[in-house]
Amino acid sequence: MEVNDTLQNQFELKELELNSLLEVTQAINNNLPEASLYKIYNFTLRANLNIKKLALYVMQEQEGQPDRWECKTNFGTDTDFNKVLLHEHFLPIQQISYVKDLDEPGHFAEFDILVPVSHKDRMLALVFVSGLKKDIDASSTQTGTTFIQALSNIIIVAIENKKLARRQLAQEAIRKEMEIAQQVQQFLFPKNLPQQPGLSVEASYVPHYSVGGDYYDFIRLTANFFLVCIADVSGKGIPAALLMSNFQAALRTIARQTMNLKEIVRELNYQVMQSANGENFITFFVAIFDQEARKLWYVNAGHIPPLLIHQNQVQQLDQGTVMLGSFQPLPFLNQGVVYDLDDFLLFAYTDGLTETFNSEGEEFGIERLGKLLTEQVSANLPTLHQSVFDSLTNFNGGQAYDDDITFLSTRVNTSKLTSG
Repeated sequence: MEVNDTLQNQFELKELELNSLLEVTQAINNNLPEASLYKIYNFTLRANLNIKKLALYVMQEQEGQPDRWECKTNFGTDTDFNKVLLHEHFLPIQQISYVKDLDEPGHFAEFDILVPVSHKDRMLALVFVSGLKKDIDASSTQTGTTFIQALSNIIIVAIENKKLARRQLAQEAIRKEMEIAQQVQQFLFPKNLPQQPGLSVEASYVPHYSVGGDYYDFIRLTANFFLVCIADVSGKGIPAALLMSNFQAALRTIARQTMNLKEIVRELNYQVMQSANGENFITFFVAIFDQEARKLWYVNAGHIPPLLIHQNQVQQLDQGTVMLGSFQPLPFLNQGVVYDLDDFLLFAYTDGLTETFNSEGEEFGIERLGKLLTEQVSANLPTLHQSVFDSLTNFNGGQAYDDDITFLSTRVNTSKLTSG
C-alpha cells in the first residue's frame, strides 16, 4: 500500500510539474517581460516543490567587459543574496552538489543543494535551494532538482532569446537610421561642380563611419559671383544629417536674398540655435568671389582655416566669428577680404585631414599640407586630391582615419574666365 502511495505521489508530482512547464511556456509565448518571468519562476518552484530557500544566480553577458553573475530571485534566506557576489569557486561545478561538501561556502552555507543549469555546454545559472521535499522519499530530491534544471533552463533561455531579439531589433534600427542618414546626406552635396575654363571645383569626402557630419557646397549667385562653403556639424547619424539638411536649406534660401556675408552668417546662427537647441554646433567657412573685381570676401565661423595659395604664397583664412549654434547673438563677427586675386587655389577642409596621426603620434598638420599644395598647385584638381590622399596614406601607414575627412578645392584663373 505504501508503495502505491509513493507511486501515486510521484505521479501527481510529475503531473503538476508538466502542467507548470506548460503554463510557463504559455507565459513566454505571451511575451511577458523579464521581471514577470522571474516572478513566475519563483512562484512555480515554491508551489510545486515546497522550497524554503532559494537564490538564483544568472550569468549576464556584457559587451566588451567580463561576464557578470547577478542574483535574479531570492527568498526565504537570512542573507539578502541580491547584495552577495557569487564566489568564483562555484563556477566550475557541473554536477548537482550538496553545499556542505563544497569548499568555503560562506553565506551560501544556509542552502542544502547547488543546482547548475547549462545550455549547449554554456553555464547559464546556479540555483541554491533548501527544503526540497525530502519528506516523501529520497528519489523526490532528484526529481525536484531535475525540475529545477528544466524550469530554469526554459526561463533563462527564453530571457536570453528576448535579449537577442532586442539587440537584433536595435541593430536593424541603427542600420535603417544610417541608411536614411546616408540618403539625407547625399542630397546635401551638389550633384555637379563646375569644370570650365577659368573655374574648376573638386570635392572629396571620406566619412569615418557610414554617415559623417561634414558638408560642402558651391552656389552660383549671379553671372559674376559664386559662393563656396564647407561645414562640420557636431554629432553623427540622423540628428547630425537632419541638422545639416536644415542648415543647407537655410543657406540656399538666405543666399538668394542677400550676398552680405555677415547677414548670412547671423541668420544661419539663429537657425542653428533654433534647430539644435544648443545641443549641437556647426563650424562653418563661407566665401564669395567677385570675378570682375577679383575680390574674395569670407567669414570663418570656428572652422579650421582654409588655405589660399596665390603667387606661391600660402595664406590662412581665419577672420570671422565663433562656431554657429553656441551663442545668440554672436559675440563678434568679422569679415575677411582678399584683393587682386587673378589666379589662385582655395583649399577648404575639415580637421580630420590635418589631425591625422602617424604611428609615432605626429600630426599631419597644416605646414605639411601647405607644402604639398604649393608643390602641386598647377596640377588638375582630381590629381591634386589624389596626391593629398596618397600623402595621408603614406603618413599614417594606411590605417583607418579617426575622423571624417572632407576637402573642397576651388581654382580660379580670372583671365580665362574673362576670355571665356
